[in-house]
Amino acid sequence: MVKQQKIAWITGASSGLGAATALRLIKEGWIVAATARSSDKIEVLVHHVEIFGGGGKIVNYPGDVTDSLQMQEIVARIEAELGPIDLALLNAGVYLPDTADTFTADHLRKQHETNVLGTANCLEPVLKLFKGRGKGHIAIVASIAGYRGLPRSLSYGSSKAALINLAEALAIELRGSKIKIQVVNPGFIKTPMTDINDFYMPMLMDVDKAAEDLVRGLNGGFFEISFPWAFSVLTKLVGLLPDRLYIGAIGKIKEKQWSMKNDSDRGGGVPPTDQSGNGAAKAA
Repeated sequence: MVKQQKIAWITGASSGLGAATALRLIKEGWIVAATARSSDKIEVLVHHVEIFGGGGKIVNYPGDVTDSLQMQEIVARIEAELGPIDLALLNAGVYLPDTADTFTADHLRKQHETNVLGTANCLEPVLKLFKGRGKGHIAIVASIAGYRGLPRSLSYGSSKAALINLAEALAIELRGSKIKIQVVNPGFIKTPMTDINDFYMPMLMDVDKAAEDLVRGLNGGFFEISFPWAFSVLTKLVGLLPDRLYIGAIGKIKEKQWSMKNDSDRGGGVPPTDQSGNGAAKAA
């Protein structure tokens, strides 16, 4: 009997962590239904797989996660054209840094519409399907930036905190069922989304290594998938500080980062990055 290929639906699949994870799953024999607003970028991935091969394949299902009806239609098409979805990796998101000086309600609204409501628009149809057939796997991509408040991340961090809370609540609701819920909390990854940062951040990961860790986590049994591991643990430990100490400690780090940036602007250089040659970036 021929073993049926597993089917993954990945949103935000046109670049960065989403694209790298899609390619890694394809190497493992998965069929990946890829959704993003940038249809042309997904087609590049399709051609890449056609040229270099792999055990699976990628199929382009372009769309905007902020469009609830469109997401319902895409899920229905995937099920009709490819077969039952085994894994929904809800990865689509945007990052626009903001501070107390630049914050606006509209700025926050735009990020929450994609990061939170966009995820909800994708979650609704797959959750309904999985509950109907009594099994499934949903992984929601949040961020280490959602653990506690961070500078330059008023809107982004709060959106990712909402996703962590959503995933936790969903895991509690579905405890004992055959629907697997996971939350993915990446640290700092070198992606187009994160290249806009102008400040130093530690333990920046190569996107392919991040995708490798993500897929390993998807195959594992833990609720949270977080990488790099050391940075996740350190961030959680700092997050345990009482509010006054936490705010003071992070405030000092912010001041140090600003000092580093000013030194760099004057030609003083920046602290060394990891050996991949990547610069600092915000979590995906």
